[in-house]
Amino acid sequence: MKRAKLPVVAHTFLLRSGSVLLLRRANTGFEDGNYGPVGGHLEGGESVKQTAIRECREEIGVEIDQTDLKVVGVTHYNSPTGEGIDFFLSTSQWRGEPYPRAECDDLQWCPLDALPENTIPFVRRAIEHHLRSGLWFDEIGWEQ
Repeated sequence: MKRAKLPVVAHTFLLRSGSVLLLRRANTGFEDGNYGPVGGHLEGGESVKQTAIRECREEIGVEIDQTDLKVVGVTHYNSPTGEGIDFFLSTSQWRGEPYPRAECDDLQWCPLDALPENTIPFVRRAIEHHLRSGLWFDEIGWEQ
């Protein structure tokens, strides 16, 4: 059996007053025009939390301390475009005011139960499973 080599992504939910910060993706080639959290692929030698911190700095200009990040869920997915593992983290502590810097053209604070219609489907599912229901693990696209 061949060993899997999977892309790993860290997504960060910034939370404030019952709302989550979502950004509208732009110029990425993946889900452009749709809303999701800050996120990006792990780079070699980088931990999940280090990735989350780097992506928040690069995409929305905020600084986060590693101790303020909590892993709230993991999803193993299998889709027509491939297989991978996504980590979902959350924080309510950061420095700086979020603004669109890279790979996005709009930011919105969205109540957890009133997400934009064009929220990326797996993000909507992660918010429901990991943030609202407290389920830590999810699988998508695998035959049951």
